[in-house]
Parts: sequence; structure tokens; C-alpha cells
Amino acid sequence: MCEYITPIDTQTKFVILMHPKEFKKVKNNTGFFTHLTLSNSEVFIGIDFSHNRRINEIIATHNSYILFPSENAVDLSSENPSLKNEMQKPLAIFLIDSTWMCTRKIFTLSQNLNKLQHMSFTTDRVSQYQIKEQPKSNYLSTIESTLVVLELLNKWNIEETKKSEMDGFLNPFLKMVKYQQEKLLASPNDSVRFKKYNNK
Repeated sequence: MCEYITPIDTQTKFVILMHPKEFKKVKNNTGFFTHLTLSNSEVFIGIDFSHNRRINEIIATHNSYILFPSENAVDLSSENPSLKNEMQKPLAIFLIDSTWMCTRKIFTLSQNLNKLQHMSFTTDRVSQYQIKEQPKSNYLSTIESTLVVLELLNKWNIEETKKSEMDGFLNPFLKMVKYQQEKLLASPNDSVRFKKYNNK
């Protein structure tokens, strides 16, 4: 999928925290696609990041948020996070790349993450991850969520990402989905399961 990836420069630093289970399937992992697309991003594999020197360094030098829905989260759809940045530090957004259950484990064990401000967004988008059943219809993959965040950062003039760059942001993800659909349909047993899932 690398040929479909076009790197994008951002002022915002994106920190992708990848659960080891996701790392095992790194070839088709949307968090990895996100990292390769965003030049100003770093990826870390693990569960408890409490004592990770680099992560704590980023937290100390940035106005850091973690994308995590909660009652007290800053809703990026309606709030400008830069207005809450009294020290004018650069913005960093932490993304947890894992299943919902594993995400909670990472968030619970990593004491440094517990201290971060929460960030969320509202959207009507439905995931295009057609080869993977989502827990709820409004759940998005890591790369799809990141695109929504980028669009909202543009809205607040925190970023100036070109429309053409955002239009192509999901290309590796969509190509991967199409590729896996073709592979599933090529196998008689998998084809039946795939068609049943899409007819739900």
C-alpha cells in the first residue's frame, strides 16, 4: 500500500500508541498508515507508557491531548483547543491504536496518559472499514478519525492542510480494504461469510 501514501506536513504532532496485538498485523494496520502519512508523527508499541522517556518528553514540551471520548473532553467540532493553550506550546494529539477493550487497558495502566486533557469530535461519518465489523456504526478506524481531526484543525486555522492532501489521506486505507475484499471473494468459503456480513 506504500505507493498510495503521500506524506503530509503538519504543525501538530501526532503520537500513535499501538497495542502489541495491532503491531502483529502491521501490514494492514491503519495506525501504521497514519504514521507513514503524517511526517510530524511518532509511533510507540506497548501497553503501559508511564515511564516512556520520549512520550513524557513530548507531554512536557507540548500542549497535549489524547483522543478519548469523555464528559470533560474538548469537543474539537465546537471548541478551538488553541484558546486553551496559555503557554503557547505546540499542539500534540495522542491516538490509541487498538480495539476498544485494549484501549481502555492502555489508558488505565499508563499514568501519564491519565493526566492528559481529553479530546473528542462529533461526526456523521460511517466507517468505510467494510472488511471489519465495528462495535457501533459510528466507530471509525484510526486513520479515519485522524482525517476528521485534521479537517477540524483546519477549521480552527491550526493547520493549513491542502484539500487535495486530505482528499487523498484515506487512499492507502481504501486500497487495502479493496485488496482484502478481492482476496475474500476469491475464496469460496470466505466469499460466503463476506457476503453475509455486507448484507447485514
